[in-house]
Amino acid sequence: MRNISLVFRRIVRPVSVALVLLLVVSSLQAQDAKEGETIFKANCSSCHKVFGKFLGPELAGVNERHDEAWLLKWIHNAPAMIASGDPAALELDAQYPAAAMTAFPQLQEGQIKSILAYIKSEEEKKAAGDAAGGATGSGNGAAAAASGDASNFMIIGLVAVIALAFVVILVLNRVIRTLERVIANSKDLIPEPELTEKEGKDYLGKLKKLAKNKKLVFFAVLMLVVFLGSAGWKTLWNVGVHEGYQPVQPIKFSHQLHAGVNQIECQYCHGGAFKSKNASIPSANVCMNCHKAITASDKYDGELSPEIAKIYRALDYNPETMEYGPNQRPIEWVRIHNLPDFAYFNHSQHVVVAGVECQTCHGPIETMAEVYQYSPLTMKWCVDCHQKTEVNHQGNAYYDQLIAAHEKLKKGEKVTAAMLGGLECGKCHY
Repeated sequence: MRNISLVFRRIVRPVSVALVLLLVVSSLQAQDAKEGETIFKANCSSCHKVFGKFLGPELAGVNERHDEAWLLKWIHNAPAMIASGDPAALELDAQYPAAAMTAFPQLQEGQIKSILAYIKSEEEKKAAGDAAGGATGSGNGAAAAASGDASNFMIIGLVAVIALAFVVILVLNRVIRTLERVIANSKDLIPEPELTEKEGKDYLGKLKKLAKNKKLVFFAVLMLVVFLGSAGWKTLWNVGVHEGYQPVQPIKFSHQLHAGVNQIECQYCHGGAFKSKNASIPSANVCMNCHKAITASDKYDGELSPEIAKIYRALDYNPETMEYGPNQRPIEWVRIHNLPDFAYFNHSQHVVVAGVECQTCHGPIETMAEVYQYSPLTMKWCVDCHQKTEVNHQGNAYYDQLIAAHEKLKKGEKVTAAMLGGLECGKCHY
């Protein structure tokens, strides 16, 4: 019994404390890197890669090439640093004259640090993969990605379980010491039982004795309830959340090719984002503005691209005579982003009034060969965005209209619903 007590005191307690500290620190680092990955893909990926040159320089090792204070100023307002004559800024501008660094005044200092943390984490993943080999490296990368995707709730739950286990260990340690004192005081009164060979192998009897130990049974039931409760809560919390949803579409339309490589504006196809509640899916006639001439035949030995051929079949279009037939039918796209009926979202209010970029909600759409739901689109996600997004009312006709209405109210003049946007179609028709 004395040896068991020493094990609890010397090993279990410091190991438990170390596990708690390691879990908290690693979870915070994973959150910073995960946030930095999101910001990087939305703002930086169009010009930079972590490994390899793109339009701009390779970002691997940037934390070693420049100090953090300089990087914060450079990312926040690079043109101002170049204009001020900063030597490092001038050198970068001279090396990449065709790709001027854009200013990002909307990024806060913590967000820029998260980007730098993401770059550093990618370097560490690559270094670990090179050291451990291809198979081991890919496994470590998958594990790191999985840990980075852990929710805050699950992290808090794990910390709570470890803390509870730590308390149980302390209680058991106290019970063991009490039993040691009782045994020491009653050593001469309790005769040592002599077990026969059959009794020594009576495992069923031992299990029955353990089942009669109320403290042990209570602890086992408590751990089972905690585990099932955590798993059930996480499952219920994610009901209706379709993050990562990627259905098979009737045509393999690549946003990476159209919006990324060819840099076609999102609003060219999704014109409804500027003037209505829905961004709208373009009709096949919009596709034909380009694909009357572009058939991608050079990639298919002079034959028509099979995906473009699907557009022609939907429109009953003959590329040889360049005429449309009577048997036209719509392309049955599968909807990806879908909000509940009780949630109202207006694209035009966010895009025109607030100036929200498409990537804010849809992620790095210009890098997706096949579109998937990037954001969770939950109420918490929307509320978090509204809490941190600043309203820029300067030169915005919507807010100018509200200010004018308020001034009339102060003077006691008549204010109608039309002055407050009451004539917009989306107020009633959505």
